[in-house]
Amino acid sequence: MRRLAQLSMLLMTAVAMALPAAGQESDLFSLGGLAAPHDYVQHRSSSYDRTGANADYRQLPPGQSLTLLDADGPGEVTHVWFTIASSEMFHLKKLVLRMYWDGESTPSVETPVGDFFGLGLGDYFLYQSLPLSVGADNALNSFFPMPFAKHARITVTNEGRRGVGAYYYNIDYRTYSHPLPEGTLYFHAQYRQCTPCTAIKSDGRNLYGQNNYVWVEAQGRGHFAGVTMSVLENADGWWGEGDDMFFVDGEKQPSINGTGTEDYFLGAWDFGGKPFAYELFGAPQVGPERAGSRWSVYRFHLDSPITFTKSLRATIEHGTADDRADNYYSVAYWYQTEPHAPFPPLPPVEDRVPKLHPAGQ
Repeated sequence: MRRLAQLSMLLMTAVAMALPAAGQESDLFSLGGLAAPHDYVQHRSSSYDRTGANADYRQLPPGQSLTLLDADGPGEVTHVWFTIASSEMFHLKKLVLRMYWDGESTPSVETPVGDFFGLGLGDYFLYQSLPLSVGADNALNSFFPMPFAKHARITVTNEGRRGVGAYYYNIDYRTYSHPLPEGTLYFHAQYRQCTPCTAIKSDGRNLYGQNNYVWVEAQGRGHFAGVTMSVLENADGWWGEGDDMFFVDGEKQPSINGTGTEDYFLGAWDFGGKPFAYELFGAPQVGPERAGSRWSVYRFHLDSPITFTKSLRATIEHGTADDRADNYYSVAYWYQTEPHAPFPPLPPVEDRVPKLHPAGQ
C-alpha cells in the first residue's frame, strides 16, 4: 500500500506541474480520485475496424503519413499506445512521430517513434517507468499528460522503404467544458543525435560546456521533465564519465552540474554491468565496455522538474570533458509556454540508423 501511494503521489505531482491551477482534472493513476466526480468527457482515437470486423489497424505505405488524432479542445491526451507490425529493419528509427497543439505550423513533438519511447537504437526491449513503458510484446506506452486549449493533431510518417503492414494505436484523451487554467504549459519532445560526437583534446577541464552533447535548447517559460538516451560505443572503455550541465536563463556556467553520466541517470559504478528500470530512472539496456556495445538510459525529473523563465540549455559531456566519439541518440521531454523555439532539422533517415564508427571515424 505504501508503494502504491508513493506512485500515485509522484504522478499526481507530475501532472500538477503541467496543469498547475486548482480545479483541473489531474488524477492520473490516482485510486484516491475514483470516488470524486470528474468534469470531463473521455474519448479514444484508435485504429479499430470501422466495418465492425477485426482488421483493427492501419497500413502505412512508404512516404505517407497517418493522422492518429485530430481533436478539438480544450482537452488533454492522457495515454498513447502503439504496436507496429513491420518487416523493415530499424522501422522504429524510420517512423517519425509529430504532435501539434492549437494549430501551430511546426510540431511541439518531433522524434522517431522508437526514440520517443526510449528505444533509441532501433530495437525493442521491455522496461517500465512512470511516464513511458514497453510491454510484452512490442507495446509502446506513454502516460505523459498533453493538454491543448483549442486543437490537437498527432501524426506518424513512414520514411522507410517498406510499407507498415499494420499500425495499431489507441490514444486516450479528455475534453473539458471549461478552458484550461491560465498559464497551462504544453508538452514538448525533441530528438537529437551525434553520430559520432566529436572527441575534444583538452587538459580534462570543462567549465562552460561549449562542446557538450545537447539534449535541448528551449526558449520561453517552462520546466525540463526528463530525457531518454541511447549510446553506441565506437571505442573500447567506459563511455560514461560525462557530467550533466544545465544552463538556465542564459547562464555562461551551469547552475546545475553533475558528477558523471551514470550518476545523472541515478546508477553508480558503470551501472554495475546489469540492466535495471525503475519509476524515474533506469538503464534497461547495458553492455560491456567495448566498441559496438549498446546502452539505453533514462531519467525523469517528476519529483522536481528543472524550471526556467527565459531559456534552458540541457547538456551532457560525451566522456571526460567531451573526449569520446561515441554515437548518442536522445529525446528530451519538457513543458513550456508557446511559441517554442525552432527545432533543429530532423536528420535524414539513413543517418538515424545506428552504425558503428570505429574509434569515432
